[in-house]
Amino acid sequence: MAGGLAALLDDIAVLAKMAAASSDDVAAAAGRASVKAAGVVVDDTAVTPQYVQGVEPKRELPIIRKIALGSLGNKAIIIVFALLLSQFVPWILTPILMCGGLYLCYEGAEKVWEKVSGHHEESVPVADKGPDAEKRMVRGAVTTDFILSAEIMVIALNEVADEPFLSRAVILVVVGLGITALVYGVVAVIVKMDDIGLHLARTGSGGLSRFGTGLVNAMPTVLAVISFVGMLAMLWVGGHILLVGLDELGVTAPYHLVHVLADPAQGIAGVGAALSWLINTVCSLIFGLLVGAVVVAVLHLLPSRKGKSKRKEDSMTRGETEDAGH
Repeated sequence: MAGGLAALLDDIAVLAKMAAASSDDVAAAAGRASVKAAGVVVDDTAVTPQYVQGVEPKRELPIIRKIALGSLGNKAIIIVFALLLSQFVPWILTPILMCGGLYLCYEGAEKVWEKVSGHHEESVPVADKGPDAEKRMVRGAVTTDFILSAEIMVIALNEVADEPFLSRAVILVVVGLGITALVYGVVAVIVKMDDIGLHLARTGSGGLSRFGTGLVNAMPTVLAVISFVGMLAMLWVGGHILLVGLDELGVTAPYHLVHVLADPAQGIAGVGAALSWLINTVCSLIFGLLVGAVVVAVLHLLPSRKGKSKRKEDSMTRGETEDAGH
């Protein structure tokens, strides 16, 4: 009896170790996948606070909660479709991922263009008062989140594509929950930070009041820094996705050049790995900027050409009308 109990306990111990190892593997894979999606995560964090600008302070957190719940719904839908695609048509993930990478490059290059040219399009609905306006605002934020969430989950899935189906599912759920909690937790803190600073500035005294004033004054800079980092991260991640995707599809020259530049740095004692990563990252960022710039240029030229064509047609129509009148 004692021997049987000991054997049972040994089996339980082995199972516990296996479960712990499996949990560690899932956590490690989820962390690895989340890091790869960093560019989109930072951009998501930078974009969302703009949706509650001009909203009454008491409605800010409820609106963020609604957007966060909508984001979870987005990720649930995306995870189901992503898992089905990875299971039955895995070859399609690379083209889908490259489409997401191209979009990231475009978004990053568009932000660079706005900073260089000084032209800023209003991409966020103006917050006015009333339940209908709030619903429109939340709907717009959740729609934007769907695009960003799709990119995050496909990037994450690509990192764990070799894992068994169940592991992939668990990892994607962990990544989805973790990133949603991180993004909207940080957004909530950012949105309320100026209110906290204002409260300290009004009710505090001495250093506390000055700290509150400094907090209020610092928030525009904090948002600007987050937006700038998000822009660079999008170009880096998007460029890297395109380089790796092209390499997998047989166009090896661009990524081979990156390796030629980055690999020699590996041999430098102490800083080799970090320097090699930095060179790889900068090359990916530059490639992403170049590709994104081409897309931005094309999209900016098309409306111009359409406008010129329409003006020409209108001119011809007026000329024909005048001739008929004579």
